[in-house]
Amino acid sequence: MRYDDKDRESKNVEDRRGQSGGRGYGFPGGGGGIQIPIGGKGGFSLTTMLILGAIMLLFGINPLDVLMGGQGGNFPQVPQMPQAEREVQRRTASDDTQYDIPRLPGSRGEQQPGATTKAPTGDEIGVFVKRVLADTEDVWGRVFQSFGQRYKEPQLVMFTGGTRTACGPGQTQMGPFYCPLDQKIYIDTAFYNELSRRFNAPGDFAQAYVVAHEVGHHVQTILGIAAKVQELKSQNDEVTGNKIQVRMELQADCLAGVWANITHQMKNRLQDGDIEEGLRAANAIGDDMIQKKTQGHVVPDAFTHGTAAQRMRWFTTGFKSGEMGQCDTFSARDLG
Repeated sequence: MRYDDKDRESKNVEDRRGQSGGRGYGFPGGGGGIQIPIGGKGGFSLTTMLILGAIMLLFGINPLDVLMGGQGGNFPQVPQMPQAEREVQRRTASDDTQYDIPRLPGSRGEQQPGATTKAPTGDEIGVFVKRVLADTEDVWGRVFQSFGQRYKEPQLVMFTGGTRTACGPGQTQMGPFYCPLDQKIYIDTAFYNELSRRFNAPGDFAQAYVVAHEVGHHVQTILGIAAKVQELKSQNDEVTGNKIQVRMELQADCLAGVWANITHQMKNRLQDGDIEEGLRAANAIGDDMIQKKTQGHVVPDAFTHGTAAQRMRWFTTGFKSGEMGQCDTFSARDLG
């Protein structure tokens, strides 16, 4: 990604690295943290359908269209960026490789001078995270302004080992997570080394994707989606709750793609190979890939974030469209 000393660093960052706190504590069962992980069949009830319907309406989707296949009435449309700001070319993915998207910004098909895929190291990581968070503030601030709302910026906490959060003690092994109770993102920056070495997903854009995904959860919280999802999960069994959580996580991936599209339009951030890095990271932390790596077999009913293919698909959907309205994973018949 293209950053230099002139780029703004977010002021909404609390650096707790090197401080003690949170070690030796597990995350409370059912806690409010929404994580990037490292390490039955059930139908939807009437109550489930009603709550899903409310979520659809937040994204301008008429639930009757999904159920009946036709127009069921006039409902509010999802807020969109102004036309001039959301112009983007829609192209299909390459047949050569699952990661390469021809001619899209940041793909191998569009060469950029001075490109690099080297990940920041040392305190460069802290600076990089602050610059990425600043970009998310600029993008989502403009998006929310375009439909008459104010974007409340989240706080980001960098920590080492463990830390206290409003959602309970947080630990490195949980991976990066968002706590809706204090509206803060928590990242042990050592996770980036794990992402590179253990999951073979190096690169600065892979790191940016992690931040953008967690910011996507913050957007969901502001829009009221997170609260409705938690309510819905509390009224269903664990397997059904996991399926609902997967849709929420894939939506955050899609919103991360929307951010990547718009930040490139605004600031020309992407370089050759960046999108490939993001897709490689999305692939590496798919539930199926993690389960294969950690336990040798896959248990779909235990999925909480989506498969590698699903995560890549929804990030790509957000990136190619640049539109929030394309991120309605809750009414999608096929998640990919």
